[in-house]
Amino acid sequence: MSVAPIPASSVSSWDDEADVVIAGYGIAGAAAAVEASRAGADALVLERTGSWGGAAAMAGGFIYLGGGTATQKACGFDDSAVNMAAFLNTALGPGADERRIADYCENSVAHYDWLVGCGVVFKPEFFDEPGWEPMGDQGLMYSGGENSYPFNTIATPVPRGHVPQMQNKKQGEASAGFMLMKPLVETATAAGARARYDVRVQALVVDDGRVVGIRARQYGTDVFIRARRGVVLAMGSFAYNDAMVAQYAPRIAGRPAASVEQHDGQAIRMAQALGADLAHMDATEVAIFIDPQQLVRGILVNERGQRYVAEDTYPGRIGQLTLYHQNNTAYLVIDGDAQEEAMASLSPRLMMRPATWVADSVADLESEIGLPPGSLQSTVTAYNDAAVRGEDPLLGKKARWVRPIGAPLGAIDLRASTGGFTLGGLHTTLDAEVLHVDGHPIPGLYAAGRCAAGLAAWGYASGISLGDGSFYGRRAGRSATR
Repeated sequence: MSVAPIPASSVSSWDDEADVVIAGYGIAGAAAAVEASRAGADALVLERTGSWGGAAAMAGGFIYLGGGTATQKACGFDDSAVNMAAFLNTALGPGADERRIADYCENSVAHYDWLVGCGVVFKPEFFDEPGWEPMGDQGLMYSGGENSYPFNTIATPVPRGHVPQMQNKKQGEASAGFMLMKPLVETATAAGARARYDVRVQALVVDDGRVVGIRARQYGTDVFIRARRGVVLAMGSFAYNDAMVAQYAPRIAGRPAASVEQHDGQAIRMAQALGADLAHMDATEVAIFIDPQQLVRGILVNERGQRYVAEDTYPGRIGQLTLYHQNNTAYLVIDGDAQEEAMASLSPRLMMRPATWVADSVADLESEIGLPPGSLQSTVTAYNDAAVRGEDPLLGKKARWVRPIGAPLGAIDLRASTGGFTLGGLHTTLDAEVLHVDGHPIPGLYAAGRCAAGLAAWGYASGISLGDGSFYGRRAGRSATR
């Protein structure tokens, strides 16, 4: 089906209309619906599936907030917008927009308060173990490697991964992301927002260069929805559009993660057909599929038998470095005692990995893996010499996790154990206006969430997507209302 814009003059009748029409009922769409409705606009959300939620409702639920939130203070942490920005300007990678980061950090406490005002609950309890998310219903955790080298030398380490409270949490069965989405949708509904489900948005309707509506399919029939003030695109990334991934981010082709199949790039293509500009389309977040409790207790080596990253840093950063800089090749070397400790730790064991090779000596393990002769032996010898002193001068792993590697030992094969999602999308202003390639906003068109290029460029911290999706979703709802 064509994504070419449709002239309003060719639309004989409208099947529905609203002041603000929002495409997508994930985190960005929900936030836009709340703000548009609270501003007095008639807001209508069009959702492709049979219910609200999107990828956000299935996410681990981290939302990246800081600067001195009530949860941070209750857990004994002091933070500031300046400190938060110092970390994010480094962690979010080359090309990250410092103006956007400053905007987000300066308003992060107010955004936290807004979420709480919408009914989102953050339990004031800190979870201080390595992991993909808290084991219980704790509301705060390090989620971006803030306390790992080199970031702990750039900004004061403060946890900013805020997690909505979910009682009776069962790892792998339910998501704190649902507990973020549910109160936002309830708030939007109470404020007067409407929703239509099973609506597949296909193209934008324009009148003299201004976006005035949407063409969609519902139950096999074309429907036209008029937007009296503006259209907000909040339809997710392009991680499940094979052609777009092959064009823009080929290294994660065939390995989408942390996305849903509805993330097909449709919003980006529709806006492109109007001349919309794009940003960071080659940038991706990359997960490495192993439990962090194992990572911190071993050493990661590449195909040359060399360490290349501190194992106690953010696992997403490990995934990126492995895929893009180590030929997607990594082996986790861990001894028997450390493996047993990891297995007995506070962990859901969803990604606990057994050893691929086991040996009585480093030399034998090196041979089993097929590493260059002497390479792993040199690496382990150097690591162990410093570990006796509780130090890691090469990569700065925290002393808590530095311990000599003994025998017997094993290695976990992490080749091709990565997967990711796209970070690029529509180029927008800080008011969520979609920019034309000529640098000017496209009248009547706004975007937020993963279909827009948000805070992250070539770096990431868990919670950034839900953070900037909700933050700029709010901006989009207000801007479209104006």
